[in-house]
Amino acid sequence: MPKKYDVVIAGGAMAGATLAMALDTSFDHALNIAVVESFAQDNAAHPGFDARSIALSHGTVEILKGYGLWHVIEDHATPITHIHVSDRGHAGMTDFYADKEGLDAMGYVVELAEIGRRFNDELAKREHIDLFCPYSVSEVVQHQQAVTVDIQSSQDETLQLEAKLVVAADGADSAICQAVGLEQHIQDFEQVAVIANVLTGEVPNGRAFERFTEHGPLALLPMSQSRSSLVWCLPPELAKSVKALPDHEFLDALQEAFGWRLGRFARVGSVVSYPLLLRYRPQIVAHRIAAVGNAAQTLHPIAGQGFNLGIRDIATLVDSLLENRKDVGEYANLTKFQAQRQTDRELTITMTSGLVRVFSNDLLTLRMARNLGLAMMDNFPRLKTPVFNRALGVVNR
Repeated sequence: MPKKYDVVIAGGAMAGATLAMALDTSFDHALNIAVVESFAQDNAAHPGFDARSIALSHGTVEILKGYGLWHVIEDHATPITHIHVSDRGHAGMTDFYADKEGLDAMGYVVELAEIGRRFNDELAKREHIDLFCPYSVSEVVQHQQAVTVDIQSSQDETLQLEAKLVVAADGADSAICQAVGLEQHIQDFEQVAVIANVLTGEVPNGRAFERFTEHGPLALLPMSQSRSSLVWCLPPELAKSVKALPDHEFLDALQEAFGWRLGRFARVGSVVSYPLLLRYRPQIVAHRIAAVGNAAQTLHPIAGQGFNLGIRDIATLVDSLLENRKDVGEYANLTKFQAQRQTDRELTITMTSGLVRVFSNDLLTLRMARNLGLAMMDNFPRLKTPVFNRALGVVNR
């Protein structure tokens, strides 16, 4: 006999864990929820809680506060109070300041590994959430009134779960989405993100930087312990060469690309890389199935929109499911979720992909246009508002 739940969530990393606790809180602990995660939280290979840092927008923080989750990570979060945007070797630049908008911070930087530990501990406290870990999904069968999910442990133990709704929060290669035929469109940006934590001569003090170079964008986010999180987007062959450099040569190359706004780069930690692809599922619902976060879309890291878009997926799904508490997986709930997510998803994907094309191209006409655009934003504050609001995560969802 299958073990019965209201909701089964495939994926227990940040999106899946957030969704489970958001549902538990929003439904006043009335739902029985299962979370299925294939990697143990302390596994160094865990793709959802690896060594990377992410920027949580102001809007994301407000959503987390609403679910009572912000306090779990607040003391680990580093505020972003100033964002400087520039085009390497050219005059175009602009700045965004939190205090000018009446905010304490435009966002916060958190390290995924630490957030993973904290959210895992919080999940364990929730009486109505069962965590199956490490288990992976082996089969999904949709029935009229429920979905059955077969899961298998690392020791080959097999269990069957049954739920009114199954949510895919299991990443870009989602087993759930593949099982039910939710088509994925893929665009290769022909770039690789080189990721590392770096120490600079000057303390970041809440300053974040987005630097556009002839090869691709370079971002530095302020972190705890006076460090910065580096995301350096490069063509694949160049990324491979840069990643292989000894530390001192890596720092010299980074210095040349970034400049001296934070003084001399003094130290670099472990360097990792991953290819940059846009993966997008136009349809994010099927019969008693919904997809959120990276299972629905993965974006280029330019402007730091990916995870924040996923959190808005989660918030909209929770709101949609509240429409019918007796049967959370009913058709009307899911069609409402699909419809309400369409505009935000399309606008955010179009914006990030457009920025990649415009700011990763050294053609004279595009170089002139982007520098003119940056200069106009710097001199005409009203032009900043749409960009600023989307960066803040203050958008209709």
